[in-house]
Amino acid sequence: MKAQEKKPRTVTAAVIERDGKILCARRKSGLAAGGLWEFPGGKLEEGEAAERGLRRELEEELGVEARVGEFLCSVPFSGSLMSFELIVFRAELLGDDFRLTDHDEIRWLGPEEMDESLFSKPDRPVVRMLARQAAPGDRTAGKPS
Repeated sequence: MKAQEKKPRTVTAAVIERDGKILCARRKSGLAAGGLWEFPGGKLEEGEAAERGLRRELEEELGVEARVGEFLCSVPFSGSLMSFELIVFRAELLGDDFRLTDHDEIRWLGPEEMDESLFSKPDRPVVRMLARQAAPGDRTAGKPS
């Protein structure tokens, strides 16, 4: 009898842009990926729609309400400790009174300011995609790599 395979988790992330800058959050030390930057979001609960889960995670982790917009990309991730699919959406903040729980700092960064090596591994393809989108004349802008 085969062992039942565990379905990979689904994780969401938000690209929140304001005045050409994107909201990035640094994970607290002691947490998974502590000290690394990420696009805010988190794991979906069983049966939860991606957009709803992203709104919930932004409220829980940053203390802000948001309107989830267009789907940007999906990034499969397989690491030594976990595997999941990262689903990325554009989002708009409905307020900006932040209350950080899993992060110790937030910054608004332009794509050219994002150092990929300082981001969590699942977010790095998104950093590259955003940099390409900001570069004039790139035909691969909408695809993570």
